[in-house]
Amino acid sequence: MISRLLTAIALAILLTLTILPAATWAVASGLGVDNGHLSSCPASNNCVVSQNADPKHAIDPIAYHVDRNAARETLLKVLGVVPRTEVIEQTDNYIHATSKSRIFKFVDDVEFYFPPNESVIHLRSASRIGESDLGVNRRRVEQIRLALRDLNI
Repeated sequence: MISRLLTAIALAILLTLTILPAATWAVASGLGVDNGHLSSCPASNNCVVSQNADPKHAIDPIAYHVDRNAARETLLKVLGVVPRTEVIEQTDNYIHATSKSRIFKFVDDVEFYFPPNESVIHLRSASRIGESDLGVNRRRVEQIRLALRDLNI
């Protein structure tokens, strides 16, 4: 009886330590779309965003010329082949993926927003930690843009 109770407590602690911090971090980080906008970037040099950005963090949205659902599905296919990238959440107008660095496994959050009545994909890519990413987030998003252009979206 005591061993079952200890096992249950240990399992509860393990789940709390592994699942809840990630969920709490995501909520506290301001991910997602709020009033039609992705979050702005912090002052650090490890983020780019296509909405309401200062010159240091600004990047153009990705324009598309096909049906919105086709653009979204094509983007999901592209994300499926980006190394060390996993789609975490998707809705009809939003995609959140994480991308891990090869050696140190640093996590970046990559977000895409499909606003209604616009043929653009707004985006945000940001490192969770650190001051600089040596341009990795900007390069990743530009590679995704090129892949989508090659696929004629």
